[in-house]
Amino acid sequence: MRLWPRSLVAQTTVALVAAVVVSNLLGFALYSGERPNALVSGRGQELARHVAVAARLVEEAPLQHRRRLAFSLRQPDLRLFWAQTPLLPRQDEHWRLRAMARVFRDALEGRADDDLRLAERERVGAFPLPPPLSDDEAAAHPVRPPRREAWAGVGHEDHVMAFGRLQAGPVLVGALKLADGSWLNFAAAAAPFQPFWTTRPFLIVIAGTTLVLLVALWAVRRATRPLAAFAQAAERLGLDITAERVAEAGPLEVRSAAAALNRMQERLRRFVDDRTQMLAAISHDLRTPITRLRLRAELIEDAELERKTLADLDEMQAMLEEALAFARHEDAAEKPLRFDLAVLLQTACEEWEDMGAAATYEGPPHLVFLGRPGSLKRAFTNLISNAVRYGGNATVGLAVATKAIVASVSDTGPGIPDAELERVFQPFYRLETSRSRETGGVGLGLAVVRSVVALHGGSVRLENRPEGGLRAIVTLPVPVEKG
Repeated sequence: MRLWPRSLVAQTTVALVAAVVVSNLLGFALYSGERPNALVSGRGQELARHVAVAARLVEEAPLQHRRRLAFSLRQPDLRLFWAQTPLLPRQDEHWRLRAMARVFRDALEGRADDDLRLAERERVGAFPLPPPLSDDEAAAHPVRPPRREAWAGVGHEDHVMAFGRLQAGPVLVGALKLADGSWLNFAAAAAPFQPFWTTRPFLIVIAGTTLVLLVALWAVRRATRPLAAFAQAAERLGLDITAERVAEAGPLEVRSAAAALNRMQERLRRFVDDRTQMLAAISHDLRTPITRLRLRAELIEDAELERKTLADLDEMQAMLEEALAFARHEDAAEKPLRFDLAVLLQTACEEWEDMGAAATYEGPPHLVFLGRPGSLKRAFTNLISNAVRYGGNATVGLAVATKAIVASVSDTGPGIPDAELERVFQPFYRLETSRSRETGGVGLGLAVVRSVVALHGGSVRLENRPEGGLRAIVTLPVPVEKG
C-alpha cells in the first residue's frame, strides 16, 4: 500500500499540512499545560488578597462583631462567614487546589500550612455544616440574618450558615484559621475551566491554519502548473520534434527548464534536418551512377547476367528510396485528426482480400480515434503484408482496454525464433530463412511500424502464438484532445 502521494502538488501539500499540524500540536500542548496554571494563579491571587484583608480586619474586630463584619466584606463573587469551627475538615488533594493553596500562602504571610483548607464542590450545600452555636454563644454574639430570599441557604434554624447567591457553576470553599483559633470561612465562584479546544484562541488558530493551508495549496498549484505543461511538452517532443514549443512561463526555475527544453528541441530539429539533407544529397548523387550502371548493364551480351545485374540495380534503387523516406520521417508531417480506426482496418483487410489473400477483421464496427490515418494505415498494411506473405493469412483484431486501444495482426505461419522477436524491428534487418530478400522488402517494414506507433505514443511487440503462428500487438493510448 502506497501512502506517500506521487504528484508534486500532493507531496508539497502533505508536507505543509504535516508541518503546520505538528507545530500547532506542540503549541497546543504547551498552551494546554500552562493555561490551567495561569487560570489558577490569576484567580488565586485575586481571592487571596481579598481573604487576607478580610482576615486582618476580622481578627482586629471585637468578637461580637466578627460575624456581621465578615458578612459586610462580601464581594459579588465572594462570601465570608466567621465561625469557631472550620467549614472543611481537611485540605483536598486535587492538583488545582494545591496550586491555589500555594498562591494563598504567598499572600497570607506567617500562616502555617494547616491554617488553610480549600475544597471545590458543585454547590455550597454540598459541604458539611459546623455545629450550631450554643445558647450562651448565641446570646453573647447575636446576629440578625438577612432576608431569607437573599440567601442561597444552608444552615440550621438556630444558626445561619449561608453564603448567599453565587453564580452557577463550581464553588471554591475555604477555611482560614485566625490567630485566636476561630475560622474565617469563605466561598467564591471557582475560576471557569474550559477545555482548550473549546476556547476562542483555539478556534482562531484553527481558522488561521486553514487559511494558511488554502493559500499554500493555491500557491503550490500555481507554481507547479507550468510543470504539467512542461511534462506534456517533453512528451510531445519525444513523439515529434516539430511539436509546438513549450511556453516559457511560471517560476524562474520552470522558465529556465522550459528554455533549455526549447533549445534542445531546436538542436534536435537542426540535427534531423541536416541528416535528411545529407541523405537526400547522397540519394541524388547515387542516382547518377546507378543510372550509368543500368545503361551499361543493358549492353551485357549474357542475358542471364544482364537480368541479375538489372535486378540488383533495381533493389539498390528501391533500398535507396525507402531509406530516404524512412530517414525523412514523413509520417510526422501528417496532422492528427479524428477518424474511424475500425473502418481503416476493415478497409485494409478488404484490399488484401481483393488481391486474393486471406485477411479477416475481428472487432467493433466503429471506433473513433485521434491520430494520423495515413501513417497508421501504412503501418497496419505492413503488418498485414508480413502476415499474408510469411504466414499465409492475416487476422486483424481490435479491442478497447483500460486507457488504451489494442490492435493485433495474427497469422498461422511458422513464426520466428524468440531471440529474433525484438531484433526484426531494426532497420534493414531481415531473417535469412522464410523472410528473405527474395520474398520482398528491404527490411524497413517493421521499423516503419514501430516508428509510426511510437509517433502516436504507443508500442508494438511480436509474440509467437501457442497454437502456432506469429502475432503483432499494437497498443495505442487513448489520446486526449486539447480544448
